[in-house]
Amino acid sequence: DLSLSNNSLDGTTNVTNITLSHYYPHSVYMAAGYIVAYSFIFLLCMVGNILVCLIVLENHRMRTVTNLFIFNLAISDLLVGIFCIPTTLVDNLITGWPFSNTICKMSGFVQGVSVSASVFTLVAIAIERFRCIVYPLRPKLTLLVAKAAIASIWILAVIIMCPSAVALTVERIPFHYMVYNDDLNNTIPLYACYENFIRPQMRKVYTAILFAFIYLIPLVVIMVMYGSIGVKLFTSVVASREPQLGNGMEETGGRRRARISQKKIRVVKMLIVVALLFMLSWLPLWTLWMIADYASLDNKQLDFLAGYIFPFAHWLAFSNSSVNPIIYGYYNENFKRGFQAVCKSRSFSCVVQLGSKVARCGRKRRSRQAHSGNATFRDNPISSKQVNLNAQEASRNVEHSLVRIVELRKAITAFPGSKTEYMFTFEDIDETSVCGRSGLIIN
Repeated sequence: DLSLSNNSLDGTTNVTNITLSHYYPHSVYMAAGYIVAYSFIFLLCMVGNILVCLIVLENHRMRTVTNLFIFNLAISDLLVGIFCIPTTLVDNLITGWPFSNTICKMSGFVQGVSVSASVFTLVAIAIERFRCIVYPLRPKLTLLVAKAAIASIWILAVIIMCPSAVALTVERIPFHYMVYNDDLNNTIPLYACYENFIRPQMRKVYTAILFAFIYLIPLVVIMVMYGSIGVKLFTSVVASREPQLGNGMEETGGRRRARISQKKIRVVKMLIVVALLFMLSWLPLWTLWMIADYASLDNKQLDFLAGYIFPFAHWLAFSNSSVNPIIYGYYNENFKRGFQAVCKSRSFSCVVQLGSKVARCGRKRRSRQAHSGNATFRDNPISSKQVNLNAQEASRNVEHSLVRIVELRKAITAFPGSKTEYMFTFEDIDETSVCGRSGLIIN
């Protein structure tokens, strides 16, 4: 920054201080680094979270309460990727706010709402897992209750961010200009997007409220929930490893409960990693916000934070929206298979759809094509034999799933008084989604 002073010759005019800033505050290499880093997390965020949404929507087995919350988390991460990452990148590359007042309000509001929804969703997941594992005999949450909880999450997120949407505005900074290409004759007025409360003290109070309700209190609740879950699972695993004094059937039941406990442990590990990474990713940005509001920094210190520290803190916070799908694929076999299926099955589904369309077209035009000598569906390289082979493979998979279902039913019948039937997680087989050869739902 460069400061200029204007004085009158007679000394009767007040001194006017004009501050000049570079339009591009960073070097070419640093700006290129920002662009590469932000573009990487943007692409990863969009591709990964879209795949998560497709997997949950297209696979009926995946439509469980926990996965519904994960779907909601992916939606909030997509909002961060669409509305927050591009505008924050541009804001870090140049001095001032280059967009309109509407984009200023929308970017800040959507960022706050999506982050709030993510935090509240993580709390809801922790509570749902707590109920399912620590108190397995209580009625489980239904999909209807989960949808109502998700609606409440978004309503609460909108309410808590309404003051920010009202206060956010774009205003011109007096006596502050931007110099374009180091030409002092080519200056641009400086505009800033910030929260303009009626009283400066209100901004500090609002920041403290957001820190408490969006970060601190949810962090405590999540730690308590997963701490209780960890104690419960540890005691369950220890009990399952004790020597069985009964017959062989009791030993089989103990091994089965141990396998189910291992599944639950793997699921809880995944959810704990998601919550922990979220809290760690957003901690630097929350710390900077608190320092900027409460530390009484001078302009040079604020400029240093805004130019170098805040861009990294924003990148770290936004990168959390892109790592969640990677965590799902690493810890959860269903999501891993779903990622592979979405990537591999697109071409096959297009082939089958094309074949069916050609078949219908061939049936309608068969008589007319016979006279004209045109090719029929049998001449098409997509033959019915290929479709039948895939149908046979799917049938074998169904038979394998039915065998597993019969084994599970036998295990539950053998232990009518045990808690085995409450130990299945969302990785287990959902019988209502398995179809037999005749297309009937197996109940």
